[in-house]
Amino acid sequence: MVKSRVRTSIRSLIAASLLVAIVAGAGASNAEAHNGRGAVFTLTNEAAGNSVVALMRSADGTLSNAGTYPTGGLGTSDGLGSQGALTLSPNGRWLFAVNAGSDEVSVFSVRGTELTLSDKVSSGGDRPISLTVDRDLLYVLNAGMPNNITGFRIGNHGSLSQLAGSTRPLSAASTGPAEVQFSPDGDLLVVTEKMTNKIDTYTVNRHGFATGPNVQNSVGATPFGFAFDKRGRLIVSEAFGGAPDASAVSSYRPSNNGTLNVVSGSVGTTETAACWVVVTENGRYAYAANTGSGSITGYRIGHDGSLALLDADGRTGETGVGSSPVDMAISNGGYLYALNSATDSIDAFEVGSDGSLTWLSEAVGLSANVVGLVAR
Repeated sequence: MVKSRVRTSIRSLIAASLLVAIVAGAGASNAEAHNGRGAVFTLTNEAAGNSVVALMRSADGTLSNAGTYPTGGLGTSDGLGSQGALTLSPNGRWLFAVNAGSDEVSVFSVRGTELTLSDKVSSGGDRPISLTVDRDLLYVLNAGMPNNITGFRIGNHGSLSQLAGSTRPLSAASTGPAEVQFSPDGDLLVVTEKMTNKIDTYTVNRHGFATGPNVQNSVGATPFGFAFDKRGRLIVSEAFGGAPDASAVSSYRPSNNGTLNVVSGSVGTTETAACWVVVTENGRYAYAANTGSGSITGYRIGHDGSLALLDADGRTGETGVGSSPVDMAISNGGYLYALNSATDSIDAFEVGSDGSLTWLSEAVGLSANVVGLVAR
């Protein structure tokens, strides 16, 4: 497991300057936790004008529309083939969204389900598709030519300032990238490449600059979405090019220099096109959304990071034949949400203590091009 490093005094001072804002954000989050409510956000990705759709999460996990908020940028009106088009800051105060059609990132301040646009900046490349945050750092994955990641400093009012010299390449100019994400301690960045069957890792220094890529082979073909468990193990979906019933999930233990050590290699979902991955807050269970099968496959995560199917048939949850789930999110209230591109809807499930999924409801009427999903 990657070890945490001591941050510099400069970064500590920046973190201290954010304390008032963090406390304010925590107050709103605590109020939501007290009444059992929360929020779910998704992105319209419309080429004519991109917007974030906010939905209120009731105490029973069901969703209701709470408003639409323009990003000030443009979408693409087609799928992004990525995980992480939206992300929340750890304290829930800031929401970050990609504008893949206008090569920008938008920042919103968050209060419950109400959003206020705080900033909009160039993504540092073309076609941003995925975002990740650690403390006061944001990194963006750009899928246009050439593929890259670029870093930004988050100001105490939500402003973004690009870190000069932070842009780093992937393994090649065109790799079909899917996601970028920090490790839990912020010392590593990881990027999956669908076209090359590679996984890139970058070490992040105390000033927020990434070194790499350390390019490594994925165990299975078409590595796509991924998530870290609470012990820092990496859980990666493998779509196997959409081959029928061939998709799988692998787990890795990252070392300090970013080398990925395989724990469980290509544990099959028995389903088609596993693309998106989420892990429960307690780190006991992982779920992969199977776009080609309209299903969700659950895994038990062992103490050593090993994976075991929760259900022999690989169908822990059902979103419906032809629904094409394209992203997932887990709320702090113990609910899993699946975004369905073919039905323009979000399915809500309750996560059981044994990892089982119980279908609750469906929120319908979303944009035909929705991408990205976050929940709190």
